[in-house]
Amino acid sequence: MAELITPEIRAWIGRSEAPVRVEVSRRDIVKYAIATEQRLEKYRNGDEAPPMFTFGAFREIVPLDELGPDGIAKQSLTPELPLKRVMAGGNTVRYHRPVRPGDVLVGTLSLSDIFEKQGSSGPLIFLVYELKVENEDGEPVMDESQTRIVR
Repeated sequence: MAELITPEIRAWIGRSEAPVRVEVSRRDIVKYAIATEQRLEKYRNGDEAPPMFTFGAFREIVPLDELGPDGIAKQSLTPELPLKRVMAGGNTVRYHRPVRPGDVLVGTLSLSDIFEKQGSSGPLIFLVYELKVENEDGEPVMDESQTRIVR
């Protein structure tokens, strides 16, 4: 199998986006809880954010015509690849503490790995991103590992 990941692509490993600061309000939590049909009172009242609350909190808000075919804005941490079709490869999330109103969160996204494998229908490139979320005092709130598969 020919190597698809060039030294230029491999050089992207370890790059990070600038940290994004998000202030969490009770209203944000309540709106998210309603939109996701949460049943627990602590979420509906905005006392604590549901676990997936942070999933999109650090994504840039862009006009619809700037979204990719997957509905997500193009990330600055995605190198130009020889393969083009992007698929979700899974997420692993570790929560350190609940998110509450008044929290100020700082999220930093990094590209931690790029590797390739041979799939049954051809080559695949895997991109592994790490999102570290801390409060403004540097205490961990959540770690997420996201894998994207390109074929």
